[in-house]
Amino acid sequence: MDVMYLVALGSLIALGFAFSLFKKVKNQPEGTERMIEIATAIRKGASAYLRRQYKGVSIFFAVVFVVLFILSMMGYVNNFIPFAFLTGGFFSALSGFIGMKTATMANDRTAFAAKDSLNKGLRVAFSAGAVMGFVVVGLGLLDLSIWYFFLRFWYTTVDVLKSEALIIQNITSNMLTFGMGASCMALFARVGGGIFTKAADVGADLVGKVEAGIPEDDPRNPAVIADNVGDNVGDVAGMGADLYESYVGSIVSTSSLAVAAGFGMSGVAVPMLLAALGVIASIIGTFFVRTKEDATQKTLLKALRTGTYISAAVIAVASYFVVKAVLPGSIGVFWAIIAGLVAGMLIGFTTEYYTSDNYKPTKNLSATSETGPATVIIGGLSLGMMSTVWPVIIVGAAVIISFFACGGNILDPSSFNKGLYGVGVAAVGMLSTLGITLATDAYGPIADNAGGIAEMAHMGEEVRRRTDALDSLGNTTAATGKGFAIGSAALTALALIAAYISEVSIIAPNMQFNLSITNPPVLVGLFVGAMMPFLFAAMTMEAVGEAAQSIVHEVRRQFKNIKGLMEGKAQPDYASCVDLCTRSSQRLMLPPAILAVVVPVVLGLILGVNGVAGLLAGTTVSGFVLAVMMANAGGSWDNAKKYIEAGKHGGKGSESHKAAVVGDTVGDPFKDTSGPAINILIKLTSMVSIVFAGVVAVIHLM
Repeated sequence: MDVMYLVALGSLIALGFAFSLFKKVKNQPEGTERMIEIATAIRKGASAYLRRQYKGVSIFFAVVFVVLFILSMMGYVNNFIPFAFLTGGFFSALSGFIGMKTATMANDRTAFAAKDSLNKGLRVAFSAGAVMGFVVVGLGLLDLSIWYFFLRFWYTTVDVLKSEALIIQNITSNMLTFGMGASCMALFARVGGGIFTKAADVGADLVGKVEAGIPEDDPRNPAVIADNVGDNVGDVAGMGADLYESYVGSIVSTSSLAVAAGFGMSGVAVPMLLAALGVIASIIGTFFVRTKEDATQKTLLKALRTGTYISAAVIAVASYFVVKAVLPGSIGVFWAIIAGLVAGMLIGFTTEYYTSDNYKPTKNLSATSETGPATVIIGGLSLGMMSTVWPVIIVGAAVIISFFACGGNILDPSSFNKGLYGVGVAAVGMLSTLGITLATDAYGPIADNAGGIAEMAHMGEEVRRRTDALDSLGNTTAATGKGFAIGSAALTALALIAAYISEVSIIAPNMQFNLSITNPPVLVGLFVGAMMPFLFAAMTMEAVGEAAQSIVHEVRRQFKNIKGLMEGKAQPDYASCVDLCTRSSQRLMLPPAILAVVVPVVLGLILGVNGVAGLLAGTTVSGFVLAVMMANAGGSWDNAKKYIEAGKHGGKGSESHKAAVVGDTVGDPFKDTSGPAINILIKLTSMVSIVFAGVVAVIHLM
């Protein structure tokens, strides 16, 4: 039986489970009239933002579609590529949209559920996050299935190819392209959402907490609704689109390497079956996420970890039998899968160690607040740099283990491709339990919103205590989720680089690769690639700063001009801050997004395929390290502030707290805009290079 039927079945199971969870969350009571009013304002703001974003992005997609269509008419790319590009972007956007709709529906329900018990609040928030996780997996597998069955029909019935290897080669080559569409959509979602959420957050913190001295999520703060909207459009819609692209990219790139590795259709079947089995494993894991009342942060974290660990154990056992049945002579593929699974969990743990206030690094960082904001910033930067060591070692070990376990040999070209296939399988293994992994990440913004609603609706100390516990857990899971996303991006990017070289070899068999570091095009490409993440980070950081300035001025204006606002006797104009953030983010997200698409094409036209290979290597290495540093530094600054707010080093309102708020404000764009978006930059650069490989190769062969 064709394994793609199982993939299609896995897609339907994932989407069906997501729908059942959606209905379950929707049936929960929304709470008081005030809670519904606040939640409605957040929903309207998030919907308005996404409508405006999708309108702007649709213009970009239309332009790129026309360019690809013209290239297809000229014979530079396959005729299906423009349409594959559109479907990748569409499904990526749809997954983010559904996740965001669910999150904004669940925030007040989570707050109201916390009134009954901590476990009930956890279950509602986690179930809503799981909708995001399983929608991403379900739509990713659906996109794969549709294209596979269509292309299989085309190459066996219409444009008949007699060779099975040639059929597989053409199918996987075409399917790689919708990864570019997914990457483009993910970048817009991450960058745009990141600018929105951090502009609102920085504006709310600087004027509200630092200048006005009012608490976080205080209803008097005009930026508080925009801040809650930002949590959804950045950390739910953005993260969903991001990991959709990693998930699909790892599966398709590994499938495309199967032919070069000599595994044929059996090699294609392994990543597909892993993805389908991952759906079942993730569903099993969700039933183990629960906790007791008065649970500590460690207990709450253990509840979420239990689900992810059980899912990983299920997929580890199942993958052994899959490899034994499909590739009986290549049991090393199983060890590559295990290497990816273990690497994902270890990266999550190291991220947690450096960002959670349960551990020494963040506790030490909070202590630096006693000598002012300068030492907080210095300490956070050094912590972020230090935190890159273990993720690099973990990913490096996973690459080496998976390469040699699959029979890779650096001296033998045929065996070398088997090793590259192993690296791709490790990436699929890491992402195989994405359904539950993404659920624990998407849970965070929902819990954060629930805490804000509890504060603004004056639900009482007991409810606020429970939502604070859930929110604090969400900060840790969000940080580990970013670490996981960045780690998976590194492995996926390595598989995509291998797929790029394989694609060029297919398109232009006479093209000579010289990837020696002494080859000038390769060396220049490495330098440009290493520079790209820094330029991209600078552009996105600057965008956050510019957007935040407009919010700061608006919040100050309202505090000054609206009489009775500080006394709680007047209502702030929340809508103006939401509109300002929306307009700023849409305008400012375009330059960095265009940079990621244009540079690989222009560099390829100038330096050729060797220069592009250097570019991809430089971007992957530099981007991985920079993304880890920024995400972990930002996460630690955030939790150091919360550690002080819990009563340490003088508590809320102290000089230490004010210093920590400054550090958190600096860290906000680090961890929620630039850092997470860099991992998309890494993959998008590879995807664009693969799509335009034919153009670059043909021009340099003339």
